[in-house]
Amino acid sequence: MALSLPNIYQSTAILAPKSDSGTGGLSRLASQYWGLAGINLGGLGSDGLTKPAIALEKLKSLSFFKRHLYEDLLVDLMAVESWDPSTRQLMYDDEIYNSASNKWLREVDPPRQVKPSYQEAYEEFLALLSVSEDKQTGLIFVSAEHHSPDIAKRWVELMVNRVSEDLRTKDIREADESIKFLESQREKTSLVALDEVFAQLIEEQTKTIMLANVSKDYVFDVIDPPVSPELKSKPSRALICVLGTLLGGMLGVVVVLIRHYGRQDAQ
Repeated sequence: MALSLPNIYQSTAILAPKSDSGTGGLSRLASQYWGLAGINLGGLGSDGLTKPAIALEKLKSLSFFKRHLYEDLLVDLMAVESWDPSTRQLMYDDEIYNSASNKWLREVDPPRQVKPSYQEAYEEFLALLSVSEDKQTGLIFVSAEHHSPDIAKRWVELMVNRVSEDLRTKDIREADESIKFLESQREKTSLVALDEVFAQLIEEQTKTIMLANVSKDYVFDVIDPPVSPELKSKPSRALICVLGTLLGGMLGVVVVLIRHYGRQDAQ
């Protein structure tokens, strides 16, 4: 059994969260002038979770998997049979997926579908994904496992890049909407003091857009990027053999004792 188990490789990225000051700074500035002249600035929001904290939850969420990973990961997640280290090529199970025609062939009972749904694929993906945070250092570890070390590396890169891009796009969109909101409120007031307040708020949002566009690593600083590991992470065949031998020996002793005392009782 130990010899028949395929090698599994794990690739890991170590990330450091970036400081989150854009939206939070704007909210604090807006709150200083809350309710001035009867103007409601509630549309600007309030302080909440930081972007790195949101990114961590997104990485493990079903919605993020569906929108950003499902189609790219599906075949390598659900149809791989083995990996050839000499050619670094994946072999797919012909009973599940035809790689030549890109067609799913598996036979399943409802509610499962011939092509795995995003919910089914998500369950499989969670078993191969590890996202953790060191509470003392604040460092974040994102890992993925696969038959192929190259695929494991690509998955980690894909997750980190796309969660950063997702939050970047969201912040730019919200900053644009906030600027339009502030400009419309600015036009409604003739007070010089309030005009200066709106100018500061618009400047903060403009900075958010600028930083989002120029920052390559928007949410995390990559301390250690993922690599294609040369050595497998599991299975530990030696440990399996040792435990199998010990358990088999213990079971054998129990069987012998039961048979021995069973014969004595029969006599």
